[in-house]
Amino acid sequence: MFDYGSHVGFWRVLRILAERNMTATMFGCALAIERNLAITQAIKANGYDICCHGYRWEQHQTLTEDQERERIRLAIASLQATMGARPTGWYCRYGPSVNTRRLLVEEGRFLYDPDAYNDELPYWTSVDGKSHLVVPYSLANNDGKFVRGGVATGSEFFLFLREAFDLLCREGATAPKMMSVGLHPRLIGHPARAAGLEQFLDHVLTHPDVWVCRREDVAAQWYANHAPQVRC
Repeated sequence: MFDYGSHVGFWRVLRILAERNMTATMFGCALAIERNLAITQAIKANGYDICCHGYRWEQHQTLTEDQERERIRLAIASLQATMGARPTGWYCRYGPSVNTRRLLVEEGRFLYDPDAYNDELPYWTSVDGKSHLVVPYSLANNDGKFVRGGVATGSEFFLFLREAFDLLCREGATAPKMMSVGLHPRLIGHPARAAGLEQFLDHVLTHPDVWVCRREDVAAQWYANHAPQVRC
């Protein structure tokens, strides 16, 4: 299934986005990107940003603090070499350890992390007296529902995303709104599922006042327009 994502799924999603002139953020383990040079070149050519998904596919909760610090260092070095730029965000597999966010702040050059599901908008938090931006992710608007039994068809996925999008658009008339959609090439890349993604993105295109952007762009906007203010 993971090979399918690399061989087929990624390229189908790439085409779907390119045909609609849409961008995305790529969540990727550094070693996986290092070992898929064709995908690396495609990410660069399309201007996607990288949110690092760890150095390799492992659970950070099982690492010691020193081991995790070293994994972060290795991942940055790897992505700097393959992508020509360091990652601006960091997202752990199956959740962070108790040390992750502090280690990211200690490293000092990450713009944000999305290891949170507790809000729909970015927010500032304080880590060791320093402001740190969280840009929440979503497991609701996520193709993981195909393997968890939440949806079975591309049409069901489209309907779920469309209803979320339409509600946020209505609410957005009076307050800022952000929608994250999580996709995995090995899941959404299959034809019947990808058809639902196409339907959803075509629906988004009927709303010219909606900004489709990278997570790095969201973080940049927050830094520029919302001064650090730690939530209670």
